[in-house]
Amino acid sequence: MTLPNRTTLAQLREMDAAAAARLPVDQLAALLDDAAELKADAKRAADLLHDALHARFGAAAVAARREEGKDTGRVRLEEDGFEVVADLAKRIEWSQARLAEAVRTLREWGEDPADYVATELRVPEARFTAWPPRMRALFEPARTVGAGRPTYTLAPKDPA
Repeated sequence: MTLPNRTTLAQLREMDAAAAARLPVDQLAALLDDAAELKADAKRAADLLHDALHARFGAAAVAARREEGKDTGRVRLEEDGFEVVADLAKRIEWSQARLAEAVRTLREWGEDPADYVATELRVPEARFTAWPPRMRALFEPARTVGAGRPTYTLAPKDPA
């Protein structure tokens, strides 16, 4: 849909939120589409650049890490007067069942598991809302409800 006197993203960047809020809803909807397209394009460009950097420096980074005796972490390479920092994050996953077993063993040994592991208790909201009132009342004092950032979508009622 082509809008007469359509506000562009460049014009939007010059506005504050109050001025943008006064725009007609059809223009806000079009600007949201433009922003989504720009964001998707930026992601495609960033992904392409990431793949290009990996193709260019990935093997050298693996070799540098191997030379330093590590599989992950940060290494520094040099090329054409630039320092290239190649970082490969370590991602750790713990089996909850095996951790629970290890904690039981620590207790059997007379050790305090809190000296070795951090424990976070959480209650899935779907379970909480399904509990009987007496059970919810027991846990309610430990529960705080907050709100996230509001989101809005705009769509024409008649997509003709």
